[in-house]
Amino acid sequence: MFGKGGIGNLMKQAQAMQANMEKAQAEIAAMEVEGQAGSGAVKVLMTGKHMLKRVQIDDAAMDDKETLEDLLVLAFNDAANKLEQASAAKMAPL
Repeated sequence: MFGKGGIGNLMKQAQAMQANMEKAQAEIAAMEVEGQAGSGAVKVLMTGKHMLKRVQIDDAAMDDKETLEDLLVLAFNDAANKLEQASAAKMAPL
């Protein structure tokens, strides 16, 4: 079924793939992406673990509570989408 050394080579390949996967996951976890909304009136910084690290709100965005709430959601979603795209790009070669 397997040639001479076939299982050994298969195991080595599996170990190498696992090491590459772990490296990519660590790189993704260390990543930071910025999402924004309202032409930059609201910006959020998100880590690769989907944790918010910073929120910046322009003074002009503070005038209307409902609009600010919407901009926060949009900025968060923008960051999450960017993170998803960056993660997919990192994992695609694997």
